[in-house]
Amino acid sequence: MNSIQIKRALISVSDKTGVVDFAKHLRKFNIEIISTGGTLSNLRTAGVEAVSISDVTGFPEILDGRVKTLHPKIHAGLLAVLDNKNHQEQLKELNIAPIDMVVVNLYPFEKTISKTDVILEEAIEQIDIGGPSMLRAAAKNYKFKTVVCDSSQYKFVLDELNKNDGAISASTRFDLAKDVFARTAQYDSTISNYLNGLNGKGSTALPEKFSVAFTKKEDLRYGENPHQQAALYGDFDLYFKKIHGKELSYNNIVDIQAAAELLAEFEEPTVVIIKHTNPCGVGSGKSLAEAYEKAFATDQKSAFGGIIAVNRKLDIEAAQIIDKIFTEVVIAPEFEAGVLDFLMKKRDRRLIHQIKSVKNEKQLMIKPVAGGLLVQTADDILLDISAMKVVTKRSPTVEENAAMMFGWRVAKHVKSNAIVYARADRTIGVGAGQMSRFDSSRIAVMKAHEAGLGLKGTVVASDAFFPFADGLLEAVKAGATVVIQPGGSVRDAEVIKAADDNNIAMIFTGIRHFKH
Repeated sequence: MNSIQIKRALISVSDKTGVVDFAKHLRKFNIEIISTGGTLSNLRTAGVEAVSISDVTGFPEILDGRVKTLHPKIHAGLLAVLDNKNHQEQLKELNIAPIDMVVVNLYPFEKTISKTDVILEEAIEQIDIGGPSMLRAAAKNYKFKTVVCDSSQYKFVLDELNKNDGAISASTRFDLAKDVFARTAQYDSTISNYLNGLNGKGSTALPEKFSVAFTKKEDLRYGENPHQQAALYGDFDLYFKKIHGKELSYNNIVDIQAAAELLAEFEEPTVVIIKHTNPCGVGSGKSLAEAYEKAFATDQKSAFGGIIAVNRKLDIEAAQIIDKIFTEVVIAPEFEAGVLDFLMKKRDRRLIHQIKSVKNEKQLMIKPVAGGLLVQTADDILLDISAMKVVTKRSPTVEENAAMMFGWRVAKHVKSNAIVYARADRTIGVGAGQMSRFDSSRIAVMKAHEAGLGLKGTVVASDAFFPFADGLLEAVKAGATVVIQPGGSVRDAEVIKAADDNNIAMIFTGIRHFKH
């Protein structure tokens, strides 16, 4: 079966963007239009001739519009196999005319539940029943039917009608049908995940059946490496908008997310510098320029080609300092007048406007494994200072407490094993991703020494417990005076004794922050 001439179209849309112009073009091909409710009213007001669905079915729209398209004359018109003699005879006997095209987009369930004050009853009313039924019926019968599920497809479909004198090709009908099943799968997935996320009997953040469905936003040049294919799905652009520079790569996007998650830990003016998802420096200060100088000083070598994120309007003073080295991406919630013009002088550097904070986003973390997925809730637990336990004879000073909290917030975002040396307003040394915690500590010390930063009086944050005293003794040797760690090792007593023997204050949080 090749091209199918379109003689009869059913149009029933929630999003009415462009539908009047689309329908007017259909009428130029003498295509009969059937429509419903608000869509019918819009078309007739615009002077587009259209038949009410009630005139087709002989039955009124009822139950506040809940039932209008769920009728044999509609679904038989969509599902009939037109080269099946038996189907043809039944249509003729029952006086049912085939419907060649369906134009339907669904009730805005996703938009409704995105509102902070939405209630369950409101969400339920936005679960479309007739729309998915028509879409799926027409898509199943794509051999004979053309199905349009999004206003973005209007131009493409009209171009083909113009090219083929009112007909749609078999390949286009198949492609449109695939889009329908992707769209209805996404729609049902959103509904299922929303209902499973409600507080009710048997509800859980991790439901028994887990569905994932996102719309592709764009193909990327490649993945982590040039031989890998990659694409971006979902609504990343609701949080980050590129306003200048080369297209974002897969690795850029991963690093942007890592930078935003770490930055969300801080309220004061803060700058984070990210490389391969790990922070090479974090600093806070009275100004972004001051904060950047502190972050950059932690590891000047690694900062080259990194991702810089700030949590205040980026001013010209900070921009001029940032501009001194090559930076892949600069992220800011706002840009002071003149800053964009200044930074845009480097053609390839990506400038990103962070539209929304990622803080408090209750997203599930997904990792593919053989035969399925690992799914977990986000590591968004907040540290309760009052619940922390001082396990040594000496307690931290007020200043050490501030440094301790700074280091702990950073360590949460460093790949395990993670060791962070910090002061109250900056990182001093970061050791990331080693198989041994002792080695991570040694790397952090080495980085600090390379940067010419003094370690005496610093605080050490560890994302998990010290299994042996050697890691703590490495910190003592470097000059640290406080250790903050989860605790929980069978050798905790040995580690505590080593701290006491060296007049080190140590705090157990009872919270671990592994990051793999």
